[in-house]
Amino acid sequence: MTAIRQAVWVLTSFVAALPAAAATYTVRTPWLKTGHAGLNDAYRIAIGDLLGNVSLFQAGLLAQPAPVFLAGQGYRTPWTRDAAINAWNGASIVAPEVARNTLRSVVARYPQGPRVIGEDQYWDAIVWVTGAWHHYLYTGDRAFLKLAFAVARNSLRDYEETEYDAADGLFRGPGWSDGVAGYPDAYANAGGHSGINRWPEFNPDWISRPGFGIPMKALSTNSLYYQAYRLLPQMAAELGAPAEAAWARKAERLRRAIQQHFWNAAAGHFRFLTGPFGVSDHQEALGHAYVLLFGIASEDQARSVLARQYVAPAGVPCLWPGFERYQRPGGMSFGRHAGTVWPQIQGMWAHAAALYGRAAIFGHELFQLAAHALRDNHFAEIYHPLTGEIYGGLQERDAQGIVLWQAQPRQTWAATAYLRMVLFGLAGLRVTAEGVRFAPCVPEGVSPVGITGLHLRDMVFSVTVNGTGCQVREWRVDGARREPGAVIPWNSPRRRVAVTITVE
Repeated sequence: MTAIRQAVWVLTSFVAALPAAAATYTVRTPWLKTGHAGLNDAYRIAIGDLLGNVSLFQAGLLAQPAPVFLAGQGYRTPWTRDAAINAWNGASIVAPEVARNTLRSVVARYPQGPRVIGEDQYWDAIVWVTGAWHHYLYTGDRAFLKLAFAVARNSLRDYEETEYDAADGLFRGPGWSDGVAGYPDAYANAGGHSGINRWPEFNPDWISRPGFGIPMKALSTNSLYYQAYRLLPQMAAELGAPAEAAWARKAERLRRAIQQHFWNAAAGHFRFLTGPFGVSDHQEALGHAYVLLFGIASEDQARSVLARQYVAPAGVPCLWPGFERYQRPGGMSFGRHAGTVWPQIQGMWAHAAALYGRAAIFGHELFQLAAHALRDNHFAEIYHPLTGEIYGGLQERDAQGIVLWQAQPRQTWAATAYLRMVLFGLAGLRVTAEGVRFAPCVPEGVSPVGITGLHLRDMVFSVTVNGTGCQVREWRVDGARREPGAVIPWNSPRRRVAVTITVE
């Protein structure tokens, strides 16, 4: 091993300190080197943005200030969905203690037990369950899994009582967007306020009961509830706890409801939402990604969605098409949450495309997001779909009416979206309760791909991928040929594992 490689190895695991509180946390950065210099440099920017947003914070289950991931440079707190998605994207691999603290900071103890903090942004808070499960998969932290299991059960029970509608088998609540700019005109009247959470105040004749009062049902949100039901039995199995048969029944019932109410056979894609004002056939990119990643879509539906999802020059828009109330002469104006490109959604969509072997679709998002970061030297919160420039989009703002908002700099889940593309797309990392496998997807112009210092539990992987494409032709573990897609179990006697894969 050369001196340079020795130095790199030492740097992959170091302790960063916050002197004011004597708080320490471990950083284990996987190192990336590909045949595309721009992708390599963008990866360094992503790691810098991620670690640059670590700060002391105290809330939820944190008894004292501890290092957490803030939502971005322009934010002073973590957010529930950001905490979960960042952990899932790989922040729990890079800085596991910080990711764990962040997940704990958005959980509180209630009389019925610990559950996720949703409050007035309750609708997709259940994504915490998916983020927490992946944190366990990456780290093997059983104490945290015990907490996550309790939070998952309590949170689902609470939302079943307040937001589940037995009439159609769906959960009420908006999609991922907290702003009215992400919804049709019927949901735009929030008294001039930007937050969709203000809608019930100004639409008393339409509020739903019980629960918060927003009657819509969104594809992405219901997909997250489905995944939470699916994960409960897996959590129980890992803990040796009894599993309730009702969990599987509820998951299947919800999957059927999603198919019935959201699939638009004529359009060949899933709807965005349904509710008392009818359906919206807009394309919700995050919902489409989730139905592919979670296996809700059939193989035929997945192929149709991948073929029909609109993708803009700068990346997949969060919602398409936009809404007329945000259009301006020239065709270059878009709502903050409709028509714009949000990197955390790009990351999910790119991962879904890679999972289904669509290298060109995956590559478009990968190269566009990397190019934006290289141009700006950071990962911004939102981009213009046509120009790729940093762009906050139009949205209502109190008495000001519809105005152009700011896109925040160094957004954490934008940086981890790129990390997701690298780890779960290029390297094809798949982590399960049994172990690790790899199914790479390499677009043209990237090969070879090398990742070293990839820490998962008490194992360290180095991964080399040669060739272009998403079909594994050869798979070797420590030089020995293995069946493509074979799982490397957690109880493998080797703690350092070298994986070499050839794709075509």
